[in-house]
Amino acid sequence: MSRRSARWSCGWSCAAVLWQATLVHAQELEPRTYSPSPVGTNFILAGYSHVSGDVLTDPSLPITGVSARINNWLLGYVRTFALANHTASIGLVQPFVSGNLSGLVIGAPTQIHRAGMGDMQVRFALNLFGNPPLEPDVFARTPPATSLGVSLTVQMPTGQYVPSHLVNVGNNRWAFKPEIGLSQPWGDWFFEASVGVWFFMSNTNFFNGQIRRQSPLTVTQLHGGYSFRPGLWLAIDVGYALGGATSVNDASSGTSQANARGGVTLAVPIGHGWSAKLGYSRGFVTRAAGSYQIVSITVQYRWFDH
Repeated sequence: MSRRSARWSCGWSCAAVLWQATLVHAQELEPRTYSPSPVGTNFILAGYSHVSGDVLTDPSLPITGVSARINNWLLGYVRTFALANHTASIGLVQPFVSGNLSGLVIGAPTQIHRAGMGDMQVRFALNLFGNPPLEPDVFARTPPATSLGVSLTVQMPTGQYVPSHLVNVGNNRWAFKPEIGLSQPWGDWFFEASVGVWFFMSNTNFFNGQIRRQSPLTVTQLHGGYSFRPGLWLAIDVGYALGGATSVNDASSGTSQANARGGVTLAVPIGHGWSAKLGYSRGFVTRAAGSYQIVSITVQYRWFDH
């Protein structure tokens, strides 16, 4: 019972993984995104993260020596439900971004400030096996088991975007990430693995009417952790991003990302239905930028339909 109850407070990861604040989070680490939850569960969350370092992962831009301090806020909502005798979930997240960046633009020292609404993201997830649609009382009595799920994240071009700016809060393009994830409990321990690919549509109004394209970006994540008691768990996280080469007007930058990140995540219950998550991650092997660190906190409230 305690191990199942501990995972009720983890479903908000389904929402937090949506949050890909424009400049950074396509490579962010997020454990327990495929952990089961009972149907009819609702999660509402609010979060903040501080990003510092070289976050400009677009080698097509004529900017070098980037140093940034970015503050990200988010609001999100997730709901689980039954679909064709499988457990499914739908969630959305709206970020707000404010930050200062400095670097050399075509050799000239430059500082900029950007603030505004980021691109909204929606994520649909479907469990394939190991997590049948159960009401909360039945879910609590069911032993944990291996589960496999798939998801699709859609990033919409709703964020603030100014075509005359080289660096923007919004991306002015659609992006899609299909993903598959495995969750394996082992007593009080848990292990997870996921592989997804970001596919990017073209930005046809990049920097005063140019066309910017980006190749697919493959993101792999591995997580291992321990549940100390219901709602209190600690995870070690590792991720790797490969690909994502960019081009402007079909002139390729010739550089793809090959960035490895590591981090740690702690979830803590803070009251009836309430929990908080603290996270830290940084790049330890980077190519085409990606040498940045992220400190984050997310607070969630959970309730059931019945």
